[in-house]
Amino acid sequence: MNRLSNYCMVLAASFFIMSCGGGGPDATKEARDSNATKMDSTGKDTSGANKTSSIPASVSKDDATFVVNTANANMTEIQLGQLAQQKGTMKDVKDYGAMMEKDHTAAGEKLKAIATQKNITLPATISNDMQKNVDDLQKKTGKDFDKAYISMMVDDHKKVISQFEDESKKGSDADIRAFADSTLHTLRHHLQEAEKCKKMEKGM
Repeated sequence: MNRLSNYCMVLAASFFIMSCGGGGPDATKEARDSNATKMDSTGKDTSGANKTSSIPASVSKDDATFVVNTANANMTEIQLGQLAQQKGTMKDVKDYGAMMEKDHTAAGEKLKAIATQKNITLPATISNDMQKNVDDLQKKTGKDFDKAYISMMVDDHKKVISQFEDESKKGSDADIRAFADSTLHTLRHHLQEAEKCKKMEKGM
């Protein structure tokens, strides 16, 4: 009887661990799905009832996706910036992390205000893919951490700048387009500073 009881406890514990693992719901995907429902051309939700709130017609699907992806990136950069301040060995890496936390927190607040105004759902937590990046970086220490973090910042900002440039030129909604345009200067500064750190690492 005790053996059966122990087996059941182990099975229950295993199920709990699997259910709480990294394969859970992706908040970014859920936000995209929520926005797609709001933008349904029929003007009704999945039950067929009239929707109480919807996203303005000025906001395109690409605009909404840009907002969701940017919110995901902001939250990730804040977490990584905090990690850099804790684990970085170079002062410049720690300072860079502090700048990232400060600037992306400010950008996140501006984006949140726009999303509220446009009724765009934002993710509550970072995506599973981004969480994996944070977890992988968390495992690194010393100079390996500095190198991996700064390399990630250079690569990420090159991609993000390209996305912001596209939105600033092609975005349908004027407010979202203006946000993208006004944020580009800060993102370019982040890339320049990351590239400086990378050069300093190579020279050491």
